[in-house]
Amino acid sequence: MVTPPASALLDLPCAHGAPPVRGRLKVSPEDFVVREWLGFEADGEGDHWLLTVRKRGANTHWVAKQIAKHAGIHPRDVGFAGLKDRNAVTEQSFSVPVRTAVTDWNGVNGDGYEVVQAHRHRRKLKRGALRGNDFEIVVRDAQFDPDLLRERLHQIELRGVPGYFGPQRFGRDGANLERARRWFAGEIELTDRWDRGFALSAARAAVFNDVLARRVSAGTWNQLCDGDVANLEGTNSIFAVDQVTPELTERCERLDVHPSGPLWGKGELASAHGIAELEQLVAREQSLLVSGLERAGLEQERRTLRLKVNAIESALEPGVLRLKFRLGRGAFATSVLHELVGGVFEQGVEESEEE
Repeated sequence: MVTPPASALLDLPCAHGAPPVRGRLKVSPEDFVVREWLGFEADGEGDHWLLTVRKRGANTHWVAKQIAKHAGIHPRDVGFAGLKDRNAVTEQSFSVPVRTAVTDWNGVNGDGYEVVQAHRHRRKLKRGALRGNDFEIVVRDAQFDPDLLRERLHQIELRGVPGYFGPQRFGRDGANLERARRWFAGEIELTDRWDRGFALSAARAAVFNDVLARRVSAGTWNQLCDGDVANLEGTNSIFAVDQVTPELTERCERLDVHPSGPLWGKGELASAHGIAELEQLVAREQSLLVSGLERAGLEQERRTLRLKVNAIESALEPGVLRLKFRLGRGAFATSVLHELVGGVFEQGVEESEEE
């Protein structure tokens, strides 16, 4: 079986209509700025340093290894909350033990990174221990109607966007998903832990995107339906919705709760009624991926179908569009850009992943 290119995998419907902007993204790393939002401050005391690191042209794992080398410790002793893109300017936090070869981390730097703040902290930073990310994105050679753009930004702020997985989850030209399919079909073995993880994530993302795309086409991606599993905004908390009440409808309209979709694994679906029927239909059509995920031992989980986009702003200049917004943990900026800028996925825009 030949996996189509990433652009075909990501030929996904927009929720708010055709994107009102044409232009180029990530012409330079400075056009894609990400600032991690932990949601807490350093303790000011403790057995660790909490470092704020600015990087450019370097990925998170590489920077962690350079910090470990500088400190004379093993890379596993360096903590970080999320992965950040190489081809961007990003600020994120790392933690290191106090007892290292370095006594003053302020200004420590290397190829592509610099420590801009250092404060004492009580705990090692764990993966996923962040609230979200702030984005500043520049669209070059931008063509748009200002009135249409303002209306689209208003709709995004009011209603959110579908939380699709973007190109980075599937690998270059869909390589991660192709590897998953070949592995599940018994054509290859994946013994490397990282390769297996990338393949499983790509397979889960493909099933999830399929479910979400169908609900976008049906107009239910931002509505709770009987049998849905609701996700509480900003948390991993979910609860079954056997029958939608006026209160739940009102909470969904103000983006306090969202419908969710399956991250496939073994076990029973948490959904019911027509929602479960839709998800089971997708599972039958994606049987190779679904059965492979179950054999790999993953458990059924849920992910929100809708992303709340916070503090979205725009600045217009001749040929340039500047965007700012905040997203919660696990959300992709490409999901927002997909509703704004034509050809986002075709441009191969990649970004960080926090899950």
